[in-house]
Amino acid sequence: MSGLNILKLCVGAESVEDLATWQEDRRRAWPDGLPRHVTRMWPKREAELLDGGSIYWVIRGVILARQVILRLDPVDRGDGVRRCGLVLDPEIIRTEAAPRRPFQGWRYLPTEDAPNDLSAARRDEPTLPPALEAALAEIGVR
Repeated sequence: MSGLNILKLCVGAESVEDLATWQEDRRRAWPDGLPRHVTRMWPKREAELLDGGSIYWVIRGVILARQVILRLDPVDRGDGVRRCGLVLDPEIIRTEAAPRRPFQGWRYLPTEDAPNDLSAARRDEPTLPPALEAALAEIGVR
């Protein structure tokens, strides 16, 4: 796995299921059917991200999921601004809960600072509300 990832707030989502539903609803709008996140800034550390990096999603103040970054595509919305489309693997991988304070844009996230994926035994557990996940993570229960 890469030593570098991206951390991004998942604005408007209340849960991992909301993220999955939003991406599924948008699939027809993407030329290859793969989900993407479009951002104004092109990552300067592109090669590191494309070496197995993921986007880690912060949902309601807690990292709860990640998706592997497949490639970076230029996005032109006709306004002359070059944007970056992070093209993502459709599989959303749930992670251990890790609280994060709000921030703008995206941040690089070194692998050593990223939460672990949920174990196989926990992947099918129902998702708890993010606030409860955060509280459990803070006291070391999750």
